Amino acid sequence: MEIKSEIHTSKSDSFEVIYRDIDSECELKDKIVQGVHAYCFYKDKLVIVFEGEKNHWNLPGGGREKGETVIEASIREVHEESNMKVLRYRLIGYQDIYEADKIITQTRIACIVEPYGPFIEDPDGDITKILLINPWELKKYVDWGEVGDHILKRAIKIKEIL
Repeated sequence: MEIKSEIHTSKSDSFEVIYRDIDSECELKDKIVQGVHAYCFYKDKLVIVFEGEKNHWNLPGGGREKGETVIEASIREVHEESNMKVLRYRLIGYQDIYEADKIITQTRIACIVEPYGPFIEDPDGDITKILLINPWELKKYVDWGEVGDHILKRAIKIKEIL
């Protein structure tokens, strides 16, 4: 599945996005992935995080560190931003965001998580709160348009398999 869409930022910028479903890292081929985000399910709830400085809710995620696979980066980001352990996961897809003279590639995974303990703080200080929500309420907090709607449906189906 391929979806072409636009992202509109709070700064009134807009960028073209092309999203593609994939099932493994091999399908990324020679893409250089800069960012990762995870649809984390704890029991029947979805984990979302509040980015204090940016003043908005998001899914756990962030940038890849040198030498990390997209899965390693996703697992690390989930742990740092929510204090959750990834038990099982599956890649959902990736998107290319076309910004001026560059392309930013980000992946999405679905995962089953459990807490290591209570959330205290994000080591980077970016995340100030976490919430467990009904997955179908995600759009109230994080609206990624048609692409986000598709990924959520795919993540919920994958959750049932995991």
